[in-house]
Amino acid sequence: MGCPDHRRCRRPGGRSLLPARQDRSEPRHDWSYEVTTTDTAIDITAATDITAATDTTAAAREHARSQAGAITDSMPVLPASEWPTPPVGITADRLTWAETVPGGRYTSKVLARGTRIRLRDIAGSACANVLLYRADAPHERLNIADTVKVPWQAYLRVGHPLLSDQGRILATVVADTSGHHDAFCGTTSLATNTAKYGEGSVHSGAPAGRELLTLAAAKHGLTARDLPPVLTLFHGVRVEPNGALTSTGNAGAGTELELLIHLPVIVLIANTAHPLDPDTTFGTTSLEVVAWEAPEDLDALPGNDPEYLRAVLNTEDAWNAAKPAHEAHFGRDAK
Repeated sequence: MGCPDHRRCRRPGGRSLLPARQDRSEPRHDWSYEVTTTDTAIDITAATDITAATDTTAAAREHARSQAGAITDSMPVLPASEWPTPPVGITADRLTWAETVPGGRYTSKVLARGTRIRLRDIAGSACANVLLYRADAPHERLNIADTVKVPWQAYLRVGHPLLSDQGRILATVVADTSGHHDAFCGTTSLATNTAKYGEGSVHSGAPAGRELLTLAAAKHGLTARDLPPVLTLFHGVRVEPNGALTSTGNAGAGTELELLIHLPVIVLIANTAHPLDPDTTFGTTSLEVVAWEAPEDLDALPGNDPEYLRAVLNTEDAWNAAKPAHEAHFGRDAK
């Protein structure tokens, strides 16, 4: 492919990179040149070095392997036990997921029953758009309507169940220092972000939640049609007496929410701005995700409302019926 601006491609000394049409013996490309623009000159000698280092299959393999030690803040930690700061009282060998998700990015994971997952708003402007699917039956998924209707409470609190459309508990809120969450507004779309920020595609500077979650879902055989309304963590919304929805924003840096998983689930998370975020500049900050094995916590659930207890029984009944006796477990009363 030729240079996009032939008039400004020059070798040192000013001669055009492009050979005269009658001289086909001259190489058409010389990657050690400078590309000049009206304001700047870009030295691409480094590109020459990389090309030379990867110009054979063996060299390319060695170059790729040399990157294995490179670490960025947004990489999942593998194995999770290498995470430097496990939750208090949790040994590193119990960790099953440890990752920092930058603003405008997504992640996903399949988590076992009895897993406890902690999400933390690191800098105070994270916004976790969360979806849960039953891993062994993905048609059963988080149902926001039942999640607020069954417990007679639209605002998340400790003991709040995240219910599927089958009346089973996918997860329970077991700890929360934020209190700023939303089960009303859902996530953003390409259209809404484009109208607000001027862009909204996955690789833009302001990716929409639905665009990110579509990619996360695809990694688990799900499509955009499988995306129900989401639960949003770390950006609160309140309903006014007249029915209007008002953003209450974030609670500040370092706040956390923990979920206990009742059934094996696929977790999808998009860390992107809330639909009611008043800031017209995309400024979502990083989200920390850490999960660990905590099956014993299923015996000490925080909810005691009759609706919650009924949902627990419904969940345990489904689990026990589907699993061999040595794997079955009947929740808080198990011995």
